[in-house]
Amino acid sequence: MTTLITVLKGGGRYDATWVERLARGVRRHAPAFDRILCLTDLPLVLEGVERVPLRHDWPAWWAKMEAFRPGLAEGTTLLCDLDTVFTGPADALAEPGFAAMEDYFHKGRVSSALLRWRGGDLDGLYTAFAAEPERWMTPGSCGPVPNAVHGDQVVIDHLLSRDGLRPDFFQRRYPNLLDFYDPRRVDHGPVVIFIGDAKPDTAAGPVQAAWAGG
Repeated sequence: MTTLITVLKGGGRYDATWVERLARGVRRHAPAFDRILCLTDLPLVLEGVERVPLRHDWPAWWAKMEAFRPGLAEGTTLLCDLDTVFTGPADALAEPGFAAMEDYFHKGRVSSALLRWRGGDLDGLYTAFAAEPERWMTPGSCGPVPNAVHGDQVVIDHLLSRDGLRPDFFQRRYPNLLDFYDPRRVDHGPVVIFIGDAKPDTAAGPVQAAWAGG
């Protein structure tokens, strides 16, 4: 069983539309995923998407730490950000193997935009965070880090390193899979990643069309 997990926390920029468009892209370009699961605090009802209620009121991106809750998935599991756009074949994401996106700005560090593991293997991330959420959400809790923004991926990278768990990077394993959105280019893909202020709803050309379902 292969599962793609995404997280929708209410009160921000994202709503059910983003889940629907991500799911449509996955079904079209990464059909090797058997399940699409959305952890959310909203009354989400979408065909082909399993809604799982969030248990905690962790703010903003910290809600993504619930993706590691024990029992959510078995087999290959991929955490995927809602602002990911699929424009071409992406079944490689559903292959077995511990892997993560390498942070675009900080080489050698894990990004939580895409993180793949085998169900149950990363239960410890949730257990550690849930035991002391206020501690981990406090800047500096992971020691000096190059990232100016203290968020979930800083904590994930820290806890993985602490436990001696180092994923392979998708960019190294699949050199032509990930593509970072650049408004100066027209063609992107097959898996388009957005960094900084750029988002699919403000993108142009084929990427925006792919996100919108064209």
